[in-house]
Amino acid sequence: MSVRVSVFCRFPTRPFRKRWAAKSGDARRAAWSDAEVLTAAELTVDGGITYAALLLFGTGRALGRLLAQAEVVYEYRSSEASGPAAARTEYRAGLFLYHDRLWAEVNSRNDRQSFQDGLFRTEVLTFDEASVRESLLNAIAHRDYRLGGAVFVRQHARRLEVVSPGGFPAGITPENVLDRQNPRNRRLAEALSKCGLIERSGQGINLMFENAIRQGKALPSFAGTTDTEVRLTLEGMVKHPAMIRFMERVGADKVNTFSTADFLVLDRLHRELPNPDDLRSRLPALVTAGAVEKIGHGKGVRYLLSRGLYAALGQSGTYTRQVGLDRDTNKALLVKHIERHAADGATLKDLRQVLPSLSRGQIQVLLRELSETDTIHVRGVTHAVRWFPGLSPPESNPLVASSD
Repeated sequence: MSVRVSVFCRFPTRPFRKRWAAKSGDARRAAWSDAEVLTAAELTVDGGITYAALLLFGTGRALGRLLAQAEVVYEYRSSEASGPAAARTEYRAGLFLYHDRLWAEVNSRNDRQSFQDGLFRTEVLTFDEASVRESLLNAIAHRDYRLGGAVFVRQHARRLEVVSPGGFPAGITPENVLDRQNPRNRRLAEALSKCGLIERSGQGINLMFENAIRQGKALPSFAGTTDTEVRLTLEGMVKHPAMIRFMERVGADKVNTFSTADFLVLDRLHRELPNPDDLRSRLPALVTAGAVEKIGHGKGVRYLLSRGLYAALGQSGTYTRQVGLDRDTNKALLVKHIERHAADGATLKDLRQVLPSLSRGQIQVLLRELSETDTIHVRGVTHAVRWFPGLSPPESNPLVASSD
């Protein structure tokens, strides 16, 4: 459906066409008329204005008549208590008429969190501009305009929530939102892409995740999303200041080449969480970049943040704990446990509890090396295998691999 141009009091397309000219590298677009811009951006159909044009440039009067649900409500709540918001502003107009004002309102209640790093102090905004703007653009571009509700932007001291009508588009879930795109309002998304406000590849969500990791904050959350609304929460509290220093020490030149998957890998390593198979393929490149270190070989290989970066962060102990004890110390612990159980022998199950960070195969290699030097010996077969200190008596069984 389209409506006549006369419903507009004025077309505020100048910011749009300037952005489009800059992104395309074609300076002529900056001098186009409103009508030329709307036609070239496919925001008119048969001489009439599309809903996408209304959502970008329409006046409050035009939207009130034709698309009243296209409203963004900003609320600031100074506490978690229920009741009226401390501040509330309603925006019913085209996006280009209010998006700067909405950010200014968020930023007027934005504070800085400071962290000491040696002689230097680092400051981080609770809500960074790029992530806030992306969250709004995401809601505007992908909400379901068939539903009558408004988009709500709710700001708290350390949390910002954006709630938009309609669930995720078909095929999109919180689990795959970083990897799949299915714009609900394609004409609107394409127009926003032309002027550089969003990327057609859906990189806005990715940017929010990357910024959160770089700033040591919790990842954006879609908790509370249902079939009738998408709920996006941006956490403003810096929970991991060391991650900020870590990124600085890796270096901006390298960090700026990292993909979203790279940031997710680093975040999980920092929080000592295993990386799923779809992220593990990024590990070799991060080793080459010097951000990650590879420990061990074969099935026993492990990855962790590099030793040099841990040292620069004053967290050498964390590195040592994650790497584990050196080989000789590991052997000494196994021998000590075996000697304490000299009467009945030590099982592989018990020995794995001594060195829980090592795999079964890694412990068996250490036991084999100790057996070859006659430090310990083995008796029994299969599940009955036990290790004893000292030389193997002549009547004892040879070393048999255990399945225990």
